[in-house]
Amino acid sequence: MVIGCPKEIKVHEYRVGLTPSNVHEYTEAGHKVFIEHNAGSAIGFSDEDYHRAGAKIVDKEKLFKQSDMIVKVKEPIQSEYHHFKEGQILFTYLHLAADKNLTDMLLEKKIFSIAYETIKVRNVLPCLAPMSSIAGRLAVLESSKYIQKTFGGNGVLISGIPGTPKGKVTIIGAGVVGVNAAQLAVGIGADVTILDIDTAKLSYVDQMFNMRIHTLFSSKANILSSISDADVIIGAVLIPGAKAPKLIKKDDLQYIKTGSILTDVAIDQGGCFETSKPTTHDNPVFDINGIMHYCVTNMPGAVAKTATLALTDSTLNFGLTIAKLGAKEAALHNSGIFEGVNTVDGKCTYKGVCSAFQIPYTETQQALS
Repeated sequence: MVIGCPKEIKVHEYRVGLTPSNVHEYTEAGHKVFIEHNAGSAIGFSDEDYHRAGAKIVDKEKLFKQSDMIVKVKEPIQSEYHHFKEGQILFTYLHLAADKNLTDMLLEKKIFSIAYETIKVRNVLPCLAPMSSIAGRLAVLESSKYIQKTFGGNGVLISGIPGTPKGKVTIIGAGVVGVNAAQLAVGIGADVTILDIDTAKLSYVDQMFNMRIHTLFSSKANILSSISDADVIIGAVLIPGAKAPKLIKKDDLQYIKTGSILTDVAIDQGGCFETSKPTTHDNPVFDINGIMHYCVTNMPGAVAKTATLALTDSTLNFGLTIAKLGAKEAALHNSGIFEGVNTVDGKCTYKGVCSAFQIPYTETQQALS
C-alpha cells in the first residue's frame, strides 16, 4: 500500500502523523511512504531523517493523488478537502460529531475513514488515551496561567502558599482527562474536587489519591455547588464519537466567581459548556460575564514533540494492519479498527455522528459487506 503523511496546517499544529521510526516500520513491511516536505521539521524530524528511513519527500498534491491511505493527526480542514480522492482511506482524529462539513465531504467522496478517537480495545480507547493524558495535564497548566490577573483571571495562585488558601479546582469527568488533570492539580497543591456519574470510577479515584481529593456524584445540584467556589473548572466529559453534553449552561455562569476560568477539554466534541466556542493557541481565551473560557481545540499541539511520540506509539500497529490487509479486511479482522470506522462508501457507520446531524445510520458490518 502507498501511505501518505501530509503536513498539518491547522493553526499552531506541529504534530505529525508519522515519525521517521514509523516510516521505517512501514517500508520494512513492504509499503511505500510519501511524506510532505517539512511535515515534521517543526519538532526536529527533518526531510533527511524521513528519507533515510525510506520515505519519499513530495509535495502535498502528489502525496494525496498517489496515496492509498492518508495518515494525519488532526481532522482535515476545509482547505484540504479538495485534495482527497474518492475511496481513499483516512486514518486520523476526526471528531465528526462536531463537524458537519467534514462529515459531508467524507460521505460525498466515499472516504473510508477510521478515527483514532473511536478505536476501542477491551473498553479502552488506546489512540485517544495518550492525547487525553496530555490534555488533562495541560488543562491544569493552562488554567493556572490564564487565571493570573495579567490575563484577566482572578489572580489566584492555584497552589497557594503557607498561610493562604489553596486554589479550588473542580473537574467534571473522571476519565483519562479528568484523572490526569487531578494528578497535576493535586501535585501542585490545589484543593481538588472531581465529579462523575460512574460511582465505580469515583471509588477508584478516591483510592488512587488516598482520599486527598473530594469526589462527588455528577448531579446538577453537585455541579452547581462545586462550581460556585471554584477558581478553575475543567470539563473532561467524553461520549466516544458523539457530541459532549452541555453540563454547565449559560445561566449557570451567575453561580461562578468573577475571574474564574472554564477550561473545556471536550471542545473537540462540541464542548461540555454551553458558552464554549473553539479557540486556537493564537487567541486561546475569551471572557463571558467576567468568566474566562479556555477552549483550544488542539491542546496537545502545544507540546508537539511529546504528543507526536505518544500518539504514533499508539496508532502504528493499527496503521500497519490496515496497510497489510486493506481497510475493509482490517476492520473485519480487528475489533479495534472495526470500532474506529466512521464512514464507508458514502455511508455513516457511527451512531453518535448520525444522531448529531440527523443522517441515516448504517451498521458497520452491513457497510463492509
